[in-house]
Amino acid sequence: MSTTVLYENPLASESDLNEFRCEGSPVFSFPQGVWRLENGMDADAGQAANYVIWCPEVFPADLEVTWDFRPIREPGLAMFWFCANGREGKDLFDPSLKKREGQYRQYFDSDMNAYHASYFRRKQEEERNFHTCNLRKSKGFHLVASGGDPLPDADQNELWYQIRVRKAANRISFFVNDLCCYDWEDEEGETGPVLGEGYIGFRQMAPLIAEYRNLKVTTPS
Repeated sequence: MSTTVLYENPLASESDLNEFRCEGSPVFSFPQGVWRLENGMDADAGQAANYVIWCPEVFPADLEVTWDFRPIREPGLAMFWFCANGREGKDLFDPSLKKREGQYRQYFDSDMNAYHASYFRRKQEEERNFHTCNLRKSKGFHLVASGGDPLPDADQNELWYQIRVRKAANRISFFVNDLCCYDWEDEEGETGPVLGEGYIGFRQMAPLIAEYRNLKVTTPS
């Protein structure tokens, strides 16, 4: 099946992220022409040190998103948000929505809906002992899918890994270097309706430092 490119961004310089929206206090840098992301507040601040960065585009309900990821320093956790929008038909950035500043509860237990995929989960000791990729659906803290995380620890190599998230109708799949970590079908029920068009975003939990490049959004293959 042919695909249509909806959006491309090399994430190579400050100008590539000029219109991205930041919630919280992230620090951007671009060593060797790639986007490095880290916390601006001390990790001892807890949830206040975490943050979300939103791509400014609204994407259709069905999409496939890829980017390259490389962990630099752990502990921490990386997360990707998609189909994110305000509840009751409101835009994610409608000024009537509650303020968001990177603290997790402001996202899963507030006035927005989204799917969020967490990977490179190395924040808590139990996450470092047993590596998984998780998918949650909000509003709510619904853990709907989970699978093994093949990403090595940050100190084991300096390789890049391609992350891919695909949503086609009600089916969501998560891949690392084309290895499928989970494949899940959403059904309207306790977790609410299948989510539609919305925004995509990146979240990190301090003190993770990681790099990103080559963001691309297409129609599902």
